[in-house]
Amino acid sequence: MAITLDSPLTAVLGATTPAKRKKFADGLGLHTVGDLLRHLPRRYLETGSLSRVDNLRIGQMLCVVGEIAECDVKTYKDRRTGRPAYRVEAVLRTGGPRLRMTFFAKNQGTAGWHARRVAVGNRGVFLGKADRFRDQWQLVNPAMTIFGMGDSDDAAEDGGAQDVLDFGPLYPIYPLTKGVETWDVARAVKFALDVVEEIPERLPAALRGEYDVIGIRQAYDDVHRPEDRDQVGRAHHRFRFEEALVTQLVLGRRRRAVRAQGATARTGGDGALLGAFDATLPFELTAGQVEVGAQIEQDLAQPHPMNRLLQGEVGSGKTLVALRAMLRVVDSGGQAALLAPTEVLAQQHYRSIVTMLGDLALGGTIFGSGAGTRVELLTGSMTKTQRTEPLSRIASGDAGIVIGTHALLQDQVMFADLGLVVVDEQHRFGVEQRAALTDKAAAPPHLLVMTATPIPRTVAMTVFGDLETSTLSELPAGRAPIQTNVVPLAEQPGWIGRVWERVREEVGKGHQVYVLCPRISGDEAEAGQVDAVDLPDEEAPAEETPRPPAAAVEETVARLGEGPLNGLRIGCLHGRLPADEKDATMRAFAAGELDVLVSTTVIEVGVDVHNATAMVILDADRFGISQLHQLRGRVGRGGLPGLCLLVSHAEAATPARERLDAVASTTDGFLLSRVDLEQRREGDVLGASQAGRRSSLENLRVLRDEDTIVAARTAAEGLLDADADLGQVPGLAAAVRDLEQSQQAEFVDKS
Repeated sequence: MAITLDSPLTAVLGATTPAKRKKFADGLGLHTVGDLLRHLPRRYLETGSLSRVDNLRIGQMLCVVGEIAECDVKTYKDRRTGRPAYRVEAVLRTGGPRLRMTFFAKNQGTAGWHARRVAVGNRGVFLGKADRFRDQWQLVNPAMTIFGMGDSDDAAEDGGAQDVLDFGPLYPIYPLTKGVETWDVARAVKFALDVVEEIPERLPAALRGEYDVIGIRQAYDDVHRPEDRDQVGRAHHRFRFEEALVTQLVLGRRRRAVRAQGATARTGGDGALLGAFDATLPFELTAGQVEVGAQIEQDLAQPHPMNRLLQGEVGSGKTLVALRAMLRVVDSGGQAALLAPTEVLAQQHYRSIVTMLGDLALGGTIFGSGAGTRVELLTGSMTKTQRTEPLSRIASGDAGIVIGTHALLQDQVMFADLGLVVVDEQHRFGVEQRAALTDKAAAPPHLLVMTATPIPRTVAMTVFGDLETSTLSELPAGRAPIQTNVVPLAEQPGWIGRVWERVREEVGKGHQVYVLCPRISGDEAEAGQVDAVDLPDEEAPAEETPRPPAAAVEETVARLGEGPLNGLRIGCLHGRLPADEKDATMRAFAAGELDVLVSTTVIEVGVDVHNATAMVILDADRFGISQLHQLRGRVGRGGLPGLCLLVSHAEAATPARERLDAVASTTDGFLLSRVDLEQRREGDVLGASQAGRRSSLENLRVLRDEDTIVAARTAAEGLLDADADLGQVPGLAAAVRDLEQSQQAEFVDKS
């Protein structure tokens, strides 16, 4: 029978055991020959030279070309049997640290066999896990292929034997699972490439020529059996372009489908409410606010839904731009809803918007009449009785602007005519939550999402073009610079005393200070002890000694009050406090009745206390880049210089410290978002995953491949313009259908 990409993987695995075949299927997710060929190498060994090994960490899997520098056979007494036993100790020389290897043997014959394989001067490929023992790096339980042993008895048991050399100067290293070695995969791939009769080509020749993309058969040969790095580069370009093109076709088809659905154009009517509001502003809009406002007005006036991302630095005036958009919708006879991730932020937005509207927030018996509009707040902590009248006013249309948390998503919340949904700090909401709100509109509503520091997924969607983007790059007058410093307690433990001295100095000047902690309580068994700490899933290397417990709000309040900040007025704020207590604490801090507020990340966004000039973030390495940037944006808002101290036990040169150093080096949120993306990757670009912890992209990386993605979007638009059903490119059409029907397309279906 002919072997094709759809043939079962067993067709090319040869005489492997059932257990190993199961590991290919269950551990690597490879079930067909096509799955195997799409399982691309993650790197290559240059077999002609020793591998360079940098930044070793405990537990790291290594596959290196090395040379035996030392070999010694030692005899010892086996404690269990009392008989003589043997161990062979060898030292492997690489392009970096030397690695010690140990092989145990029960008799002299086995010891001699090990010693011949790892004789001084032998060179080969070694695969094992890095570890430390007595201040020396070890390669634990290594599998190996020794060059030059051919089919000798000494090489036979390693299985890989001459396979490494058969691949030429570059040997592929594949993603692996326990029980499957890289040469197991390489051998199966090599055989598959030799016997597969046809590999269907998805990209037409004209498109490949226009975008300098090689054919699929050549790409598989070049990526799995390259002669040089240029071949690898050309192959990767092919796979990345194809993946970007299929993704862009899915997004492009969805954009066209949404446009075809239509939406109610919100032209602003006579503009009475917006005009009255603009007339009350005690300042002029920045040039950026005027420009972005015009973009949004143009979008709202279209008979298809706006889908726009508004990004701007902390304090750049995004809320004002969003409010003007909401007023335009109210002038058009519709309603606007602002969805906030926390009650603290929702209440802050409510107070801020009511204050900005002034008397215009008191009218609204008939919204859109020019008499003003009613602003409603809806949160989860409100009782059933407290909700009754607001729900009635929202359903009747008496409330033109509705501000709330997840409570807005509940079934009993109904709108008369929801025309605009504004999502603040959109990365804090999943796709399903946004869809639950937009589904409350009779026709697809316009959507405006806002963020101060784009998290990786937001950057990814921006590059992929699923959201039109507006940027506020200017800061309004009155914003002061923020100085950020890392306090490295691993090297300078005594500096913590100076931190609290600086807090006292700020309070002595009549200012206020935030102290941020990652946890609520020191009780490790207590559920819900962390308030939304946003960290990369793949954090720094495994550590030899455990870190001390992260700082907790309740313990920190007690410790500071009894110690270095004794005598100061200290408040406590975290997500598990009752809503009225949280609100009272924030009001007291805003009123200057507290000197220091010890809090979790509930103050991350939206909190605006102009007299707060300093922030201390304890265990700052426990927070993500976006969070750190957001948090420090709470200070320096009243025209006074701000100070942010990032206190950390993280050691120098670790990913955690690199993250802190990046935040300390710049206040440019958009630059930090790219650093964040490099560390966290893109997230699930087409799926429902939100926090950057999983990527549905197989070969693409948004920063590295930005030019390829943009080129693919151009190609996709051209293909869709020529043939919306993609009937002329059946291979691409099938790939698009597969992606549209997969779970990874959930974002496309719900956004």
